[in-house]
Amino acid sequence: MSGQTTLEPTPDSPAAPRRLLRRPGARALGLMIGSVAGVAAAALVVSIVHGMAEEKTPTTVPASWSRPSVDAAGLVQRSGVKITQLAVTGGGGLVDLRYQVVDADKANALHQPSNPPALVEEETGLVINQLLMDHSHTGRFTVGQTYYLIFENPNTWVHRGSKVTVLLGDAEVEHVTVR
Repeated sequence: MSGQTTLEPTPDSPAAPRRLLRRPGARALGLMIGSVAGVAAAALVVSIVHGMAEEKTPTTVPASWSRPSVDAAGLVQRSGVKITQLAVTGGGGLVDLRYQVVDADKANALHQPSNPPALVEEETGLVINQLLMDHSHTGRFTVGQTYYLIFENPNTWVHRGSKVTVLLGDAEVEHVTVR
């Protein structure tokens, strides 16, 4: 066997493998440190996003948004639409408002920047007016067609059973129960 080299390095050899990183305790410690860092980063992102949402969410309705308070029949007369659904969706992070067009000409008031759609949570007075991805209907409305607005619901202020005031078109409807 002379002339053959041994495949196993000796402890004195510079090519000896480092066993420190291969120990189970060191690996577990590394995983734990990485997990803690990941959770801390996620918590930071969530707090920043919630802080931004709180800054964007007004606590009172601007005076320029003022409109007459009506019942469901009055909403049809003034704005040409009837509310068909108001529900919390998206794990509580969204509020889905659906409405059916009864009078297409009156419903066009929903497009006016001076009358933006909004929800007011009646218990706290908080205004929910940020539409998901700024989506809203464009173009003419069709009688009998149901349309929707999806509002962002930061901090899940609106929840199932909440009473809200719906600002839609040229009117507002109070005490609408969220499903």
